Amino acid sequence: MNIILTGGVTGGHFYPVIAVAEELRNIQKENKVLEMNLFFLSVNSYDTKLLKKNGIKFQKISAGKRRTYFSIKNFFDPFKTLLGIMQSFWYVFSIYPDVIFSKGGSASFPVVLAGWFFRIPIVVHESDTVPGRVNLWTGKRANSIMVAFEESSKYFPKDKTLVVGRPMLNEIQTPSLIGAKEHLQIIDDIPVILFLGGSQGAEKINNLVIDSLGKLIEKYYIIHQTGRNNYLAVKKATEMMLEHNEFKSRYKVFDYLDPKGMSMSASLSDIIVSRSGSALFEIASWAKPSILIPLSIAHANHQYYNALAYEKTGACIVLEEQNLKASVLSLQIEKIINDQELKDKMSEGAKEFHKESAGRKVAEKIFSIADEHQK
Repeated sequence: MNIILTGGVTGGHFYPVIAVAEELRNIQKENKVLEMNLFFLSVNSYDTKLLKKNGIKFQKISAGKRRTYFSIKNFFDPFKTLLGIMQSFWYVFSIYPDVIFSKGGSASFPVVLAGWFFRIPIVVHESDTVPGRVNLWTGKRANSIMVAFEESSKYFPKDKTLVVGRPMLNEIQTPSLIGAKEHLQIIDDIPVILFLGGSQGAEKINNLVIDSLGKLIEKYYIIHQTGRNNYLAVKKATEMMLEHNEFKSRYKVFDYLDPKGMSMSASLSDIIVSRSGSALFEIASWAKPSILIPLSIAHANHQYYNALAYEKTGACIVLEEQNLKASVLSLQIEKIINDQELKDKMSEGAKEFHKESAGRKVAEKIFSIADEHQK
């Protein structure tokens, strides 16, 4: 049994793919399938350790991005996509998979196109309320479509679409306190605020943290994931700012939180401040109160609509980033921390939103289609 996995270049695409791969390996053991070969086709391997851990072979392909704004890259990217299509045709023909699972994003388009040409069954998953362009295209050609939000199901054929939630790594969705305080050096018995900007970071959130940091660490521990590209600039700015601050040890800054680091940080946190992309589903699984700051330039404003859908449950407060001040953010944090009834309500809302076993449901559909394709 050969299965190709594909998806875009961010953690929001990569980690659900790995979560599905974890469940595919579990199904392989349960059904005593002797041979299941998993392949990941994308522009980069993202996390080689996780690929190796799940026995996934990586094949690098080229892919361009379709931008709605002016960029010199818009001239070169069609050629990248064309090269990726040629590469994908070769890999798909060579592997000849029983099914292709696509998480969407620009990197998945060449692979899905090749799979459609060779009449390979396709399963797609969409994590946002408003689907991306590639998933909209793929959905018209897919055998099965899985979605995270009920709101996005209207964009796909009803008879092929199932609302399952978003696949998540088991390690992330079951936070553990074991060793967390020691690892993060949390000593004082005060609230912990976790700031997340997604796998690529969020400059707006980083700036809000910097602007409010002096006041925040008087009352709270701050765990701040900056994104790799922003880390050095944020670290330099905060070190200068906190040089003589008696509470500077309460600020914990990281460029990236791996699954173990994320699990530990989540287990200790009282409030999560985050974008409203794929991290929203992790926050829901942790049943933590949250403040969501949607990315205003996201495709079709999907982060804003994600946040609104989540807000309906009472699980979060949504703050739009235009004209958002550090003082407003600080007031909202204090409002939640000082209101136990509100915290409980937000926690219950998160539990209501969270859907169990999304990765398992997607993997079962993939396995069923692949098994049928082999016959």
